[in-house]
Amino acid sequence: MAARFKKTSSLRYSFATSSRQAPISLPYFTENQSQLRYVASVPVATPSNSRQPAPFSTLPLSWPHKGWDHNIASQIVPSHRPPRTISDKLAYTLIRICRWGMDFVSGMPPESPGESLAGIPGLVAGSLRHLSSIRRFAPDQGWVKTLLEESYNERMHLLTFLEIYKPGLVMRALVFAAQGVFYNTLFLAYLISPKFVHRFVGYLEEEAVHTYSRCLREMDKGLLPKWTEDKSIRIPEVAVKYWGMEGRRTMRDLVLYVRADEASHRGVNHTLGNLDQLTDPNPFIEAHATENHMVIAAVRPAGLEREEVVGKQ
Repeated sequence: MAARFKKTSSLRYSFATSSRQAPISLPYFTENQSQLRYVASVPVATPSNSRQPAPFSTLPLSWPHKGWDHNIASQIVPSHRPPRTISDKLAYTLIRICRWGMDFVSGMPPESPGESLAGIPGLVAGSLRHLSSIRRFAPDQGWVKTLLEESYNERMHLLTFLEIYKPGLVMRALVFAAQGVFYNTLFLAYLISPKFVHRFVGYLEEEAVHTYSRCLREMDKGLLPKWTEDKSIRIPEVAVKYWGMEGRRTMRDLVLYVRADEASHRGVNHTLGNLDQLTDPNPFIEAHATENHMVIAAVRPAGLEREEVVGKQ
């Protein structure tokens, strides 16, 4: 039995039901010269279709991607920032251990991606900085938006690849367990030393750039025929919408753009690891960046030095 609103006066509506299926409409009003004026009505899901989620590709994007210039994305290369401090050395050593452990447990090759965990650091850092800003009654210097956008970007990577490959129960169980450990460990680590965590994530993103660079090389050599020759492999609509891939809808283009995203996260986190965690501004927000911040970060694999950032204020 469907429900609908029945107009009883100019501004009063009564709730009525009918056996005929009809979408519910909620009226919108706007103020015009001290009087309420009817503008439009918005359909609301009926009981018959409320359990059917909308296709993911049709949902609006929380953070629309600004897209990549194909030439810039093609020029991204693996890079490594040499550890300079004891903290840096510890972060890099932990990354190598974590990479080996994940590859060993999952049975994946050494250069396999791990998007299921890559979306956690930005969320942890962004949420903790958000709470810190509220506690201190002070702005966050523009860090929160960039960190949450990074987490969203990594989740879009995962959701895109899930449209192509569906993991089995064993892999889902491994991811479930790994997320619990990784999230809580990063949570505690960020409370102790945010600078260390950003350096750790910078090295993590270096591994991701290596991963996708190897994928591209193997695709070019014909070692991944399922990705290059299998006509059943189609680029998901959500990827086309997110990266603006209308003119380039091949698997190689998708990997190229994902690698560019990872290179951007690499530069962002190495930069944030160089800054004073309370007083320095985020150089990648619109107020400080004169161009797409993802491009700026991607072409600076070791990140911006603090002197460069502070000097831009």
